[in-house]
Amino acid sequence: MKTFQKIVIPVSLGVLGLIILNSCSVGIPNGAAAVRNFNAQKYLGKWYEIARFDYKFERNMDNVMATYSQNPDGTIRVDNKGYNYVKKEWKQSVGEAKFVKEKTEARLKVSFFKPIWAGYNVIDIDDNYQYALVAGSSLKYLWILSRTTEIPESIRTRFLEKAKKIGYNTDELIWVKHNQ
Repeated sequence: MKTFQKIVIPVSLGVLGLIILNSCSVGIPNGAAAVRNFNAQKYLGKWYEIARFDYKFERNMDNVMATYSQNPDGTIRVDNKGYNYVKKEWKQSVGEAKFVKEKTEARLKVSFFKPIWAGYNVIDIDDNYQYALVAGSSLKYLWILSRTTEIPESIRTRFLEKAKKIGYNTDELIWVKHNQ
């Protein structure tokens, strides 16, 4: 019996681990395409979250910003910060991003809780890297980012139209306040 347990328990844990790892999606929604000829160095720096869908990790948050910087090993450090207006406290989460394929394609995977990775796909960006539309792995995740706390109406319209064509319900976007 002990021999049976020595075999079954590790194999079961291994299978469970594979199931969990495979459940981590680093895909891109159907109809979306990551930006090509992407310049990761130009993307680094501070971004303000202009809009997003509601999900538990950012629930009740405003003044949300992300700062991206290069790690010595070539990965990207992701430093997210936001103010929880219900609990009246700042929250910070630091993670890591890696390119899924080439560094010139804006398809990344990001992790705040290894070994769980999620898709981070820049699907639209202006020529000066001031405004970005970012899709997650599914239609549940979408972000509009800006280098400042505001976004021009022309960029807003462009991003919303693109998101709708992909299948996002943009009426559900939360428009993030920046007042602190």
